[in-house]
Amino acid sequence: MASRAFLIKQKVSDVDYILSLTANRILQYRSWCRFLHIISRMGDGLFWYALIVSLPLVRPDGGLLYATGMTLTGLVNVAVYKRLKARFARPRPYALYPSIRRGTSVLDEYSFPSGHTLHAVSFTVLLVAFIPLSALLLVPFALLTAASRVMLGVHFTSDVLVGALLGLLHGSLAIMIFNSLQII
Repeated sequence: MASRAFLIKQKVSDVDYILSLTANRILQYRSWCRFLHIISRMGDGLFWYALIVSLPLVRPDGGLLYATGMTLTGLVNVAVYKRLKARFARPRPYALYPSIRRGTSVLDEYSFPSGHTLHAVSFTVLLVAFIPLSALLLVPFALLTAASRVMLGVHFTSDVLVGALLGLLHGSLAIMIFNSLQII
């Protein structure tokens, strides 16, 4: 008889597969595929690097400090997600299931957690605290980045959810550090 924990894990895995497969079906539409690919590539870092570099120019009143904070948060993000990916070594959806198509190239072989989502959420949290109006651009971009990773078949839904939770935690911790140093 299977243990209760195993059955729960299997059920979660089944739901994760179904959600990921359903989202991945969008690749049958070429224009959506191109759009998602562009969003995902921007989430590789290009969009965030541009924001980090431009922050001191756009906001001389603390932009350099926030750019430094984003850079340090990004380094923490990379260290955490690389360690988790190595520890869990979860294959990507397209590698496990032939029914899931890969719609873009990947930066590494493992799926859990989504580094794109981790960065998008942590940087969004940080920047919205500094420039609240930036939420109009950053929140949709972060959501699209997260969704694109599942739709493109390179992450399971749970990878993105955990990436978002870690991003929320990292961004919030960075803000707490800024607050404790009376920077914000």
